Amino acid sequence: MPKILFEVPIGVSGRHVHLTREHLYTLFGSGYELTKVKELMQPGQFAARETVTLVGPKGVLEKVRIIGPIRSYSQVELSRTDCFKLGVTAPVRDSGDHEGSPGCVLVGPAGVVTLDRGVIIALRHIHLHTSDGKRYGLKDKDIVNVLAGGERGLIFTNVLVRVNPNNRLEFHIDTDEANACLLNNGDCVQVLVPAVVDKVMSLAG
Repeated sequence: MPKILFEVPIGVSGRHVHLTREHLYTLFGSGYELTKVKELMQPGQFAARETVTLVGPKGVLEKVRIIGPIRSYSQVELSRTDCFKLGVTAPVRDSGDHEGSPGCVLVGPAGVVTLDRGVIIALRHIHLHTSDGKRYGLKDKDIVNVLAGGERGLIFTNVLVRVNPNNRLEFHIDTDEANACLLNNGDCVQVLVPAVVDKVMSLAG
C-alpha cells in the first residue's frame, strides 16, 4: 500500500453560484441580503436559501443555490455533466481564474444578469489550516495526489493545496468526481507521500 501522509474529510460540492453585490441586487432587488440556511465547513461560508436559474446555449439548470458571502466577482461552478446540459465548455480552474471561460445567463425573481465569463469546473483542492501546512510540509498552491479507497477507488491527481489561517481541513470535489468513486460528504481520503505517488503513477502508466 502507498504510504499515507495524512487523512482528510471530503466535502462534495454541488453546482452553485457566487455573486457580487451588484449582481445580487439585480437578481433579487436593491438592498437585498442573502438568507443563511446552513453554515459550511469553511469559516464564513454558507449555503443561502436563494437560488437562481442558469440559461445556456442548449439548456437550463433551475434552482442553482447561491453560496455566500458576497464576493468581488460572480462565478458559476458546475460539474462536467451540468456543462453538457447547459451547453457550455467550461475549463477546469481555480476559483477566480475566469480567463477564457464561458458565460451564461442568470435569472432571478427581480431581474437577469448576463455573465460574459465566469463558468468553471472547479479545480479539486484541499483546504489546510496554516498549522496543518507546517505539520505536513505543504504550502499554499502546492499540488498533491489523493487516494480514495473502496470498491471504485482511484488516485486523484493535480489536487491544489490552499493554506490559510482561516481554513479547516477539507477536500473539495464535485458531484461527478464523488459519484465516480462512490464518495459521500464526510468520507475520508488519504494524501499520499509524493515520492510514493510518482512511483504508483509510473507503474500505472
